[in-house]
Amino acid sequence: MNIPRTSYPRIVIIGGGFAGVALAKKLSKQEVQVVLLDKHNYHTFQPLLYQVSTGGLEPDSIAYPIRKILKDFPNFYFRLANVKAVDTKKNKVKTSIGDLKFDYLVIASGSKTNYFGNSEIETHSMAMKTIPQSLNLRSLILENFEDALLTSDLNERNALMNFVIVGGGPTGVELAGALAEIKKGILPKDYPDLDTRLAQIHVVQGGERILPGMSDKASQKAEDFLEKLGVNIWKNVRVTNYDGKTATTDTDLTFETATLIWAAGVKGATIKGLDAGDFITRGNRLIVNEYSQVKGFEHIFAAGDVACMETEDFPNGLPMMAQPAIQQGEQLGHNLLKLIEEKPLKPFTYKDKGSMATIGRNKAVVDLKKWKFQGVFAWYVWMFVHLFFLIGFRNRMVVFINWVYNYVRFDREARLIIRPFKRRSNG
Repeated sequence: MNIPRTSYPRIVIIGGGFAGVALAKKLSKQEVQVVLLDKHNYHTFQPLLYQVSTGGLEPDSIAYPIRKILKDFPNFYFRLANVKAVDTKKNKVKTSIGDLKFDYLVIASGSKTNYFGNSEIETHSMAMKTIPQSLNLRSLILENFEDALLTSDLNERNALMNFVIVGGGPTGVELAGALAEIKKGILPKDYPDLDTRLAQIHVVQGGERILPGMSDKASQKAEDFLEKLGVNIWKNVRVTNYDGKTATTDTDLTFETATLIWAAGVKGATIKGLDAGDFITRGNRLIVNEYSQVKGFEHIFAAGDVACMETEDFPNGLPMMAQPAIQQGEQLGHNLLKLIEEKPLKPFTYKDKGSMATIGRNKAVVDLKKWKFQGVFAWYVWMFVHLFFLIGFRNRMVVFINWVYNYVRFDREARLIIRPFKRRSNG
């Protein structure tokens, strides 16, 4: 990898997500050598991926080069690589571009879509965890409407215009709201010769309510918002299979759809060598203590979605969201320096700053520690918070201008099929 060996301790970070970047920033200008490995050369602001999927934003608005984030940091190295395995006995990371020794290792590889072992759903459904996946979904949505124009088969046309979103968490809810607004304000203009009123948007939730991680009031208000937008919500229903044409459930309900979007869960993106049962708990996450140390190791850590830190308030591990990842990364930066200096480590305490979700134009729900509110003001708060946490002044300005333009013109100009999506064969 052409990384010089120095007298400084070498800290290798796997993953340039929220936790990895927050950790690297905390270690900047310290007497350590930091090597960050990622299969992409950019950091993705995942909370806005659904806007890329629905044509509200271009991908470069929510992505930022990792090298640029950390360009002024001495003793920092970034390598574009796929991490294949970790050799815990030899303190070595094995990657697609070679092996690398470490003194301290931090796994911040994030999460990936959890299909719960259903290979057919995995093959035929659409995920939305990365920018390439979001671009694929955007292309498929637009291609489906183009195909609907060409078919004379009414059932096929309806299937092409039906969208099934599996999962009623923030991702599913926000995506459903965006699709509903496209149906209402954009499709009639783009496809005047197509009866877009026939387009259907379904949210299928396995539990008793949508947004289960938020308050009952937020959940009910989000449901009301979606229903007013014409979204069909199916609760206590689980999708059991999807063959590319028909989605079946654990009830008598079936959906004929050409687009099934799987937002029903995620699991830790663990790495070979640290994926044995001794280290893994529910959700395929690495077991860590209050200092983010992986079970059984003092020099190997995990932070963010891939780490399961059990607390009194979160017995199943901290939420797999941006805020816990950022806070863990920052605290781990302090503790790594303390560990090197042989000082006592400080246990991590998660400061829950609340949760929020937007359901479209002037509609959002916000749960803070002391206040809970919904509607227009919540929508403005949601926008401000997301702009604040975007990396880079340019990205903030581009996203803000796009949002203002889309609000005034009721338009989404990024509805472009840049690269056609080729669905895998149903056979």
